[in-house]
Amino acid sequence: MKIKNNIKIFTVTILLLLLMGCKVNTPNAVEEPNISSQTSITVEDYFGRTVTLPKAATRIACGYAYTGHVVTMLGRGEDIVAVVDGLKRDKVLTSIHPHIKDLPVPFSSVAINIEELLACDPDVVFIKSDTAMDEGTVEKLNKLSIPYIVIDFYSMEEQIKTISIIGKVLGEEEKAQKYIDYYLKVIEDTKKITLTIPDNEKITLYHSVNEAVRTDVKNSLSADWINIAGGINVSIEDDLKVSGEKTYATLEQIYLWDPQVIIANEAGVNEYILENEQWKTLRAVKEKKVYQMPVGISRWGHPGSLETPLAIQWTAKLLYPQYFEDLDMAEITKDYYMNFFDISLDDDQANEILNGKGMREIKN
Repeated sequence: MKIKNNIKIFTVTILLLLLMGCKVNTPNAVEEPNISSQTSITVEDYFGRTVTLPKAATRIACGYAYTGHVVTMLGRGEDIVAVVDGLKRDKVLTSIHPHIKDLPVPFSSVAINIEELLACDPDVVFIKSDTAMDEGTVEKLNKLSIPYIVIDFYSMEEQIKTISIIGKVLGEEEKAQKYIDYYLKVIEDTKKITLTIPDNEKITLYHSVNEAVRTDVKNSLSADWINIAGGINVSIEDDLKVSGEKTYATLEQIYLWDPQVIIANEAGVNEYILENEQWKTLRAVKEKKVYQMPVGISRWGHPGSLETPLAIQWTAKLLYPQYFEDLDMAEITKDYYMNFFDISLDDDQANEILNGKGMREIKN
């Protein structure tokens, strides 16, 4: 009888504790975050949409590779739950967060496999503008109340804004501002020098984007950073062929421009240009001034690359070594990856990034 009474007393005590809002702790209990006490977060995305999240995102779906790079830079790579396939090919990124190689890929071109995305249970989904313009995809996201934020940029100013937006969504505004401050300082320091270079010393430059004849247009991110680096970007004042968001020159146009230097952001393209008979009489080819751009977390200088500040410094040093003698790109590379990705590079690893070869898995 005494045992039964004790059981009753214990049961009543537990019920009272629960009613009073107390929590009974067990040795292995995991404290749940008090979501109700967390302040909601409101941001304006690339389309001008106002998006409000109940709290800082802790489960992040990256439907645009660039956002995966930013999320990782902000120290939240472990919270990525879904990716585009391109993120799995970035060797430096997957060396930091190997789990990315095994994540689901619900994103394909502009389409999203909604069922697969739902299974990832994301707090937020970052998508590019072309995906956000697909009515069927957006209708499904809205119908299922999946919060999405459109991230895109076509200038350095817009890119800086994306870093601020993603930082706010993740509750990592201080880290985002640290990167923005670095970005702005690189622009300022580089301009101080390039603005003093006489016009007759300025170097004409052709920038190959992924493919040999794909290149830059005016009012683009690449046009911005090449201008800051002091290069005369030969393609931006000419009419180019347009295919979706990509723009292409003809080989005839490139011969008319006859640039002094060619830089290519895709591994192997510089070798193709140097070895192909059709390109051999270009000035840059004859003088062997065709260069592979570095590849780290992303391809430096790519239209969707986070590493724009590095592309600026590398290009300025390449074009005007006499004006940028103090720039040691190996040391800059080491400092950058330590400061923003907590990666300690030795000399060989820094040079591997600067060389740019073999830094991305081959596309299937």
